[in-house]
Amino acid sequence: MLHERAGLALGLSVVVAVGVLGMGENWKGGDVGYSIGGGQKVRLLKKAMEALADQEDLVVLFVDSYDLIFAGGPEEILRKFQQSNHKVLFAAEGIIWPDSQLAEKYPSVRSGKRFLNSGGFIGYAPSIQKIVDRWDLHDNDDDQLFYTKIYVDPQQRERLNMTLDHKCEIFQNLNGALDEVLLKFGTDRVRVRNTVYNSLPAVIHGNKNTKVYFNYLANYVPNVWNYEQGCTICEQDMLDLSRLKSTEAHEEPAEEEEVVLGCGAGNGPCSSVRNNLKTCGLILGHSLQKPRAKVGTGKLQGATQEAFHLEFPQVTVGVYIEQPTPFLPEFLERLLSLDYPKDKLNIFVHNSEVYHEKHIQKFWEENKEVFHSFKVVGPEENLSQGEARNMGMDVCRRDLSCDYYFSIDADVVLTNRQTLKLLVEQNRKILSPLVTRHGKLWSNFWGALSLDGYYARSEDYIDIVQGKRVNELKERNVFVLEKLDPDMAMCRNARDVGLFMYVTNRHEFGRLISTANYNTSHYNNDLWQIYENPQDWKEKYIHANYTRIFTENLLEQPCPDVFWFPVLSEKACDELVEEMENFGTWSGGKHEDKRITGGYESVPTDDIHMKQIDFDKEWLHFIREFISPVTLKVFSGYYTKGYAIMNFVVKYTPDRQSYLRPHHDSSTFTINIALNNKGLDFMARN
Repeated sequence: MLHERAGLALGLSVVVAVGVLGMGENWKGGDVGYSIGGGQKVRLLKKAMEALADQEDLVVLFVDSYDLIFAGGPEEILRKFQQSNHKVLFAAEGIIWPDSQLAEKYPSVRSGKRFLNSGGFIGYAPSIQKIVDRWDLHDNDDDQLFYTKIYVDPQQRERLNMTLDHKCEIFQNLNGALDEVLLKFGTDRVRVRNTVYNSLPAVIHGNKNTKVYFNYLANYVPNVWNYEQGCTICEQDMLDLSRLKSTEAHEEPAEEEEVVLGCGAGNGPCSSVRNNLKTCGLILGHSLQKPRAKVGTGKLQGATQEAFHLEFPQVTVGVYIEQPTPFLPEFLERLLSLDYPKDKLNIFVHNSEVYHEKHIQKFWEENKEVFHSFKVVGPEENLSQGEARNMGMDVCRRDLSCDYYFSIDADVVLTNRQTLKLLVEQNRKILSPLVTRHGKLWSNFWGALSLDGYYARSEDYIDIVQGKRVNELKERNVFVLEKLDPDMAMCRNARDVGLFMYVTNRHEFGRLISTANYNTSHYNNDLWQIYENPQDWKEKYIHANYTRIFTENLLEQPCPDVFWFPVLSEKACDELVEEMENFGTWSGGKHEDKRITGGYESVPTDDIHMKQIDFDKEWLHFIREFISPVTLKVFSGYYTKGYAIMNFVVKYTPDRQSYLRPHHDSSTFTINIALNNKGLDFMARN
């Protein structure tokens, strides 16, 4: 519980004198989130106070549980209560509930909140006992209305010496006050500050529809994350997978990891609670219908590390291809590179795009025996996104051996091979690794929500996605609800059943690619992604040794002013050849050429211009990004604009063009790239 975690962090024993009332009992107090109720709390407190009624010096603090955190310690709370000079002090808020007709009976206040809130109060034991002893209603009657009627009665208020915490010295209710509070960062501690009354409340109550912002505050308060230590709770309750064994015969050794000090992602701390997973992109969740069987944790299960089952947990991986997606074959190959026993992975793929069926079929045929199971649902099923995601989760729910469900969209580039292990070790019910678009602020989580339930930027969003605040944060967002996208529906459902969702930026996990403007009308469509997804384009199409040109002077000079260097990958060469062959309209190597100004080519080649396949703009960008830096290196002081009027691919064949006579290009420098292999695709001539 958040209030327990906060209490322990402040040295406050949560179980003081009274204890946790109702622990282990069924809730009969109504749905207080949407209607009146809460009377069960009064009944429980009434019973507990019977044994404390005679202790006149005993101060009792009563607070709600699931939506409350302590920001101050017991000494501060007691000091502020004694300064009020009253026997009982209730929390206050600016909104009256549940009976607005009682507003006129409230005493006027010059400054501060006027109306009582029953989510928190403090007082001497005999006085509180006198109040709750009057309770003779039902569990689903309203507790706040009960206390309000006592408070608005002038005689009872004076006799019991009751007052409200008008200026939020102890209690801060967030309902109706979100614009009044902000985080106050100290070197080693974070507090919530009420800017209207300049107070530092000791108890923060996320009542009514403020849970999203409350979770944001709980990512920092009271000592979850700070500038000096970073995340202070990210290592809590973690699992140790280092002793688990793989059942695979040839398990590759894990790569050495970089240790990142701190933790998290999201609104601040190492493991922070987030309000919304913006896309269903990356989620790891426990299979909640059964206990955590394989790994377990001593703290949660009462076991020791020696009692763990030395076997990796079973994970169902749900892969979702919901729109044409660039670099899909590379995405699928990354599933193979995950450092996790493949016989512990069940693969479920939903593909809604006919265009991608060839990619899925090829991967399935080559790897169907690699994983424990491999199921594909194609576009012929005509499933909505929500239906498909529910189906994927059901695969895990119905499999008694499934311990975790990992959902990943095809627009996620998962570069960290340790991702599954890192997420399992973090030991959260629902956890997402933070991924962003390369060089941009677009990510797979939302820091806040607008009034209509969609994106709003939180104060800490930029620091989180840029890694300046490393943490594990509570998310604020099953996949099907009316008028809601699947990701929002999932998050809404999780919140409604009281499940915290987390996002972590403790490690570098990968990135998102853009699926916008992905044109599938070409033969090899990824070639056109140099603008939209430059990092992925570079990884696929630029030679692995290209950077060594600048770091190790990887250049050859066979003759003056001629340089050989690696630039395109084998994949780039092959796909460019395939693209031209698919276009098929080769010029024939004639002098007459209507494609150029004047219609005459003095040194003709059997070629296809980049413009003919609508690739000229992309090719010129390639020249500027990857050729121009090399020209500057080899021709010091020469700065090129990287512009060429004619860019083309030439096809040399014995019957159409077997020879090109020597000539002088009208250019400052010429680029020739061999797109196939000597001795394999062609024979060199003297």
